[in-house]
Amino acid sequence: MKEIYKRNNKMLDVKIKELIAIGASVSANCHPCVKYHLAKALEMNINEDDIRQAIDVGKMVRKGAADQMDKLLEELLK
Repeated sequence: MKEIYKRNNKMLDVKIKELIAIGASVSANCHPCVKYHLAKALEMNINEDDIRQAIDVGKMVRKGAADQMDKLLEELLK
């Protein structure tokens, strides 16, 4: 995984990669991942508003997936 962070990519800097990791961790409900990536972001002095936006996006993705699962379960039980 560390290779992904080290890769030289002009489009995504390490700050953006860490914010993506936070959002992905939230959407996956991965408690250890959220703790790790949130601590890393704070260590990197990433703005709290940016971190909160990443968290909100993760929540939105997680909610969308949960809503779709609920709909599927209702359809399957008809």
